[in-house]
Amino acid sequence: MDEGDGLRPALHEVLVVWSLFLLAGLAVLVTYARLPTERLYHVSESGIRGGAGRALVFAGYPVALVAVALVAVVASRLQRSWAWAAAAAAVALCVTVAWPGVVDQDDLDAKPANALAGAGVLLALGLTAVAWAREGLGRPRPLGRLDAVRVAFAVVLLAAALPWVAADLGFSLGGPYLGSEVVPEPGDPDLIAVHLGHHHGLDGTLLALAAVALSRAVPRVTPRAVRAALGFYVALMLVYGLANALQDFWLEQLVKRGTISADLPSMIHPKLTPAWGAMIGVALVIHLAVSRVQTVQQAKREAYR
Repeated sequence: MDEGDGLRPALHEVLVVWSLFLLAGLAVLVTYARLPTERLYHVSESGIRGGAGRALVFAGYPVALVAVALVAVVASRLQRSWAWAAAAAAVALCVTVAWPGVVDQDDLDAKPANALAGAGVLLALGLTAVAWAREGLGRPRPLGRLDAVRVAFAVVLLAAALPWVAADLGFSLGGPYLGSEVVPEPGDPDLIAVHLGHHHGLDGTLLALAAVALSRAVPRVTPRAVRAALGFYVALMLVYGLANALQDFWLEQLVKRGTISADLPSMIHPKLTPAWGAMIGVALVIHLAVSRVQTVQQAKREAYR
C-alpha cells in the first residue's frame, strides 16, 4: 500500500452500497419472475422476462441515482484521466432516468429507454471492479463516534422498511404492520395495504442508507470541486430518500389504517413544488454544516502534527 493511499477514498463503503443494491435487485428479479402479475403492482409481464424487465427498471431507479455518487468516489480513487472520462460517461447514461416517462409508477414494465440508465449502472460497476483490481480496497477510515449514529440511524430505517423488504421477497408482513389487508385504490379494487413486489418506499430507504455509508468516503474525494458537488449530492440523496420513504410509509401504515386522513404529496419526480424546494434547502443546510465540521476537524488535525 503506497504512502498516499490514506489520502484517497477507500472502496469499503462503495462495496457495501453495491452489495446492498445487488441483493435488492436479485430479490426483485426472483419475486417478479415467480409471482403472477395480478399479485404485483402495475406490471403486465410474468416469468423470467417479467422479472428481468422489472430488475432493469430497478437498475434505472434507484440504482442509477446512487451510481452517480459511486463513480465519483471510484474515479477519485483511481486518479486517472480515463477513469474520470468513464465516470462522466456513466453519469450521462444514469441521469437519463430523470427524463419524463422513463420511470412511470403507473407502468413499471421495462422500456427501451430504461436500457440507457442500465448501461450507466453496468459501466459504474465495471469501473468499480477495475479500481479494486488496480488499486485494492484502500486504507479504511477509522471508526469514530459518528459511526455509532450512522448504525443507529440505519437500524431505525430498516425497522420501518420491514414491510417493503418482505414485499420484495414476495410475502406480506403482519404483526404491528399493515400488510395483506385489502385496501382498494382507484383502478386497483383488490389491492392490499402493502402490495407484493418492490416499493418506492424501499427505494427511498436504500438511497438514504447509501447516503449514510458514502458520507464516510466524501472527505477523501479529490479534487475539491468534485468533493463539494458530491457532498451536496449525497446530502440531497439522503433527504430525497427519507422523503420518499416517509411518504410511502405514511400512506400505507397511517392513511390506510385510518390513523390519518391527509396524504403526503408524491416526491418521486423533480418538480417546481414547495416540497422539492424544501428538500433542496434542507440538503444544502446539511451539506454546509457537514462541510464546516470537516473543515474544523481538518484544522485540528493539522495543528497537532
